[in-house]
Amino acid sequence: MPAVESRVELLAHTPEALSLIFAAFRQCYHKGFVGDMWPKLLAGEVDKDKQAEFVCNVLESGHTSPIEHVSFTFAIEGVSRALTHQLVRHRIASYSQQSQRYVDGSNFDYILPPHIGRIPEARERFEKFLDEVGSAYRDLKAILEENGRRGPKANEDARFVLPQAAESKIVVSMNCRTLINFFEQRCCMRAQWEIRGLAMKMLALVREAVPVIFDAAGAKCERLGYCPEGEKFSCGRYPTRD
Repeated sequence: MPAVESRVELLAHTPEALSLIFAAFRQCYHKGFVGDMWPKLLAGEVDKDKQAEFVCNVLESGHTSPIEHVSFTFAIEGVSRALTHQLVRHRIASYSQQSQRYVDGSNFDYILPPHIGRIPEARERFEKFLDEVGSAYRDLKAILEENGRRGPKANEDARFVLPQAAESKIVVSMNCRTLINFFEQRCCMRAQWEIRGLAMKMLALVREAVPVIFDAAGAKCERLGYCPEGEKFSCGRYPTRD
């Protein structure tokens, strides 16, 4: 049962993302039908830089709903159940998570909190407990199987002893608007360290894919120019609103 670190892969995103966002914005302000404009966009008849400039100008006005037409799908592994419980609170998204019912947890990997890892006696106690959990899981599963509950039926009961540190894998899809909100909340220094690290990795991937939308994305203070959390909770990176 080794300690593991997070890994994020961008599986897919809406093709021709910039042009699609441009077309959606244009339809809001354009008398004509953007379906007629679409072949021209695909053929490169409208310069990409001009598309990006138009999108940026409209976004700065506060009109953001058309960016919902573009979505991203990520494969994520090496994260804890503690993280995924936070992640799924972002409700405008789709999730497909590895099942502890159908996947045997007898030798589960785990996430080691850095502050525990840096203190030898804390790490020793942490890892000893996880060894005990693994042993309890295997014992319970064996007992259940001996008493007629096999396969997923044994797993679904034995999993009740698994800790939040247990490693999980999940596929996540979010549209651009949801992602920006996710980054505002989870790139903040007040966010829990693990999900903040995940958010930063996801942000790097989407910035590369569609920079016009995500270059300015991140913690909400980066957009506002001040910390909205107040003096008590501010990390000091930006001045508070007061």
